[in-house]
Amino acid sequence: MNSLLRPAEVSRTTQAAEGLARRCWSLAEIEAMVAAGIIDEDDRFELIGGEVVPMSPKGSGHESYKASLLDFWISRRTSGYRIIQETTFRLDAFTFLEPDFVFYDSKVKVPQLATSNTLLAVEVADSSLSYDKGRKARIYANFGVKTLWVIDVETLDTHVFAAPGMNGYQSTSVIGANEILAPDFAPELAIKLAELPLI
Repeated sequence: MNSLLRPAEVSRTTQAAEGLARRCWSLAEIEAMVAAGIIDEDDRFELIGGEVVPMSPKGSGHESYKASLLDFWISRRTSGYRIIQETTFRLDAFTFLEPDFVFYDSKVKVPQLATSNTLLAVEVADSSLSYDKGRKARIYANFGVKTLWVIDVETLDTHVFAAPGMNGYQSTSVIGANEILAPDFAPELAIKLAELPLI
């Protein structure tokens, strides 16, 4: 939140209304508050079903692997798809997530990015691992994101989720750090995460 409007000693989160109805925010309202300076552009949160959910702080391992993956993927990318990092991924009028990476059809402009033209979403997880594999994966599945990867920074295992449905992903598997990890639409991006040179 805007530091001029909010004293530093006031907590950024609360559970005071636990069990009570909460006010539902829309994506348009959140964007208007950012434009008005009420919410700082650098605040890290997601909007899930109208509720503002703070995101975990990023650790140095998270940032190092994310930068290294981007460098590796961009250097090998071919036409047909694009990669965007930390975008506001709008799922409907009351929900947006901020995946670490989204791979999408190259014919699509960023403002038209949607689940229908998304090829793969990637979450690089450290402290958020259980959330990313659980609740967040169900959200991606409910909105029809075809494939989700959750990369565990500690073990470098990749949890692969596919075949989305209203009850979550129907197919889940784990690719180990020494196994080949590659999107089905881009074999040129194949890598063993244990061999990824860190930036």
